[in-house]
Amino acid sequence: MLGKILFRYLKRYKWLLLGVLVFQFASAYASLSLPRLNADIIDKGVANADTGYIWSHGAFMLAVSLGQIVASVIATFFAARAAMSMGRDLRGDVFARVSGFSEREVSHFGAGSLITRNTNDVQQVQMLAMMGSTMFVTAPLLAIGGIIYALQTSLELSWVIAVSVPALLIVAGLIIGRMVPLFRSYQGKLDNVNRIMREQLTGVRVVRAFVRERIEEERFRGANTDIMVVGRNVGSLFVLLFPLFMLILNVTIVGVIWFGGIEVDNGNVQVGTLFAFMQYIGQIMMGIIMSSFMAMMIPRAAVSAERVGEVLDAEQSMTRPTDGVKAFPAPGSVAFDDVEFTYPGADSPVLSGISFAAEPGETVAIVGSTGAGKTTLISLIPRLFDVTGGSASVGGVDVRRADVDALWKGIGLVPQRPFLFTGTIASNLRYGREEATDEELWAALEIAQARDFVAEMPDGLDSMIAQGGTNVSGGQRQRLAIARAIIHQPEILVFDDSFSALDLTTDARLRQALWRELPHVTKIVVAQRVSTITDADRIVVLEGGTMVGVGTHEQLLVTNDTYREIVESQLGVDA
Repeated sequence: MLGKILFRYLKRYKWLLLGVLVFQFASAYASLSLPRLNADIIDKGVANADTGYIWSHGAFMLAVSLGQIVASVIATFFAARAAMSMGRDLRGDVFARVSGFSEREVSHFGAGSLITRNTNDVQQVQMLAMMGSTMFVTAPLLAIGGIIYALQTSLELSWVIAVSVPALLIVAGLIIGRMVPLFRSYQGKLDNVNRIMREQLTGVRVVRAFVRERIEEERFRGANTDIMVVGRNVGSLFVLLFPLFMLILNVTIVGVIWFGGIEVDNGNVQVGTLFAFMQYIGQIMMGIIMSSFMAMMIPRAAVSAERVGEVLDAEQSMTRPTDGVKAFPAPGSVAFDDVEFTYPGADSPVLSGISFAAEPGETVAIVGSTGAGKTTLISLIPRLFDVTGGSASVGGVDVRRADVDALWKGIGLVPQRPFLFTGTIASNLRYGREEATDEELWAALEIAQARDFVAEMPDGLDSMIAQGGTNVSGGQRQRLAIARAIIHQPEILVFDDSFSALDLTTDARLRQALWRELPHVTKIVVAQRVSTITDADRIVVLEGGTMVGVGTHEQLLVTNDTYREIVESQLGVDA
């Protein structure tokens, strides 16, 4: 998966990578040339007291060093551009993929895990791309080129390389092999930390209301300790790796000096050659260390790439039709035909045998006890879920065959828990329709019974809204969400218990305004309060996921025991 992602995204920046390749090759070649130039200066210039030779070759050596620096800087710049661009593209694709997920996929991965995958996991892959593109040429050239140049410099001392290089490779292999499962565990525990943190921030009022701060602190401390233990184990391997590398490197250099001194004393090796050989040994070791560092990054990046790939390759339960229907023959109509829905892994369906219709301009209410399937049912209208049996139609077209954008354009949804975005009241309302004028915003607020409290705010429509709308009350949040749906100018308005936080007076005024100002709009209303839907054109009664009655308020009071029990429990009306 790691190779697939790197190839897929980095190929877009092949010219930048080609520049990295060229300049890294130039940098490595210059680095390999410096020890030989240094040896010539010592053996030919210093040994013969030839000042001119020293100055000329020293100047050339300085020029080569400067060229190496420039080439390395340019290569790093190109690599950074390619890697950062790749990270941007990958994060964008993950976000786009997640945006198309249904509730089923979001629940499967978890919101905290999806955030981690699009931040930390993408960053790990991006970092590998950055480091890999800079070291991809340098490390093997330094290691392989260093061995070749060292053999050409002194065959008498080459046996030292045959001992030290395998020792380095063995140490690197043993330690890196132990890091792979630790990296996988670390990412999973990071998910857990993010999940707990998100739950505590989202449910901070509940935590405080039940005085659970200490227990939640203990829960977070446990998750935090778990990730600390894994991180400590990874750090211990890092701490062990580099001292072992340095030990082998230092022992190798001591061996070269020891045995090289003997060869110099015997006249087999010149002093400059000995220094060059030592530098090549250092470059060989550096190449292997760089390669080992890359090898250490690969396991964690591979785990991260696998997690990102799971999101990109996730099979979506809601597929967009390739040639979706954009023209709806009966705009504003909604129909359910023997609908059945079963959650993945569930033993039995939560909805079965649901059949009813709503004609354009009608108001259809859905009532039932808690867990009867009301929210699930209306979620089928905008395709938040897909039916597992039967069909749900909007505008005379099965929603599974409709163009998704065209379908959503005709539906205004006010969810059970309305959500407001960080910004102003105006920006939240224009989420329904960007080109809406201020007059249209005020008109929608008037219908939603929100005009008064918005007008009382210091900045009116420009008043700031905190994330999630936490700086306004629940009732104000619901009315703003209703106004946003009205601004959308849909043909169908779907209210999922969207009046629950309103007092009875405001509730009544809002419903009267909706019915009066939007008579042409079809209204699907899920309600807990019977008083909200007594004047509906049709009331659908659900019980245990099945439809046990349908009719007007008066008809159901006479013919349906379930509805009569609901009415009696709320209004005390004797059926």
